[in-house]
Amino acid sequence: MELATIRTGHATPALIEHIKVEYAGVPTPLNKIAGISAPEVKLLVIQPWDRGCIHDIEKAILKSDLGLNPTSDGNLIRINIPPLTEERREELVKVVRKRVEERRIAIRNLRREAMEELKRLEKNKDISQDEDKRALDQLQKLTDSFIAQIDQIGRDKETELAEV
Repeated sequence: MELATIRTGHATPALIEHIKVEYAGVPTPLNKIAGISAPEVKLLVIQPWDRGCIHDIEKAILKSDLGLNPTSDGNLIRINIPPLTEERREELVKVVRKRVEERRIAIRNLRREAMEELKRLEKNKDISQDEDKRALDQLQKLTDSFIAQIDQIGRDKETELAEV
């Protein structure tokens, strides 16, 4: 889930690995064109496999909404992870809640599509009313399970953001 990309003051490669970098004219995830490591709690190191794309990587990191400032020595890019201010923590909590809600909506849309397919199957006599009912119950349980997981992940991330 995208919540791993929301920084909490601790360096983790998941924070930046999905940033899209313009590489050979194609937006490419950073982890596909460079090695990313976290040698210290507050430091990320990016080692591009093609040194010619260092500038593009720096530009992509600066354009991301993560508030990170990369520095380069021509071979490696280092990113110091600054401590979060209270204001930034509150902004990130809002981002977490928004992303959690987007995932809930996506799950409900998938449920709706599955329900429509089940109704179509019942209408065409491919399944019985009993099978349709059982499938709808199972679908609702599955939906509830996924939404509960997403809610828990969101709560965990909010707790992580609240830690100083």
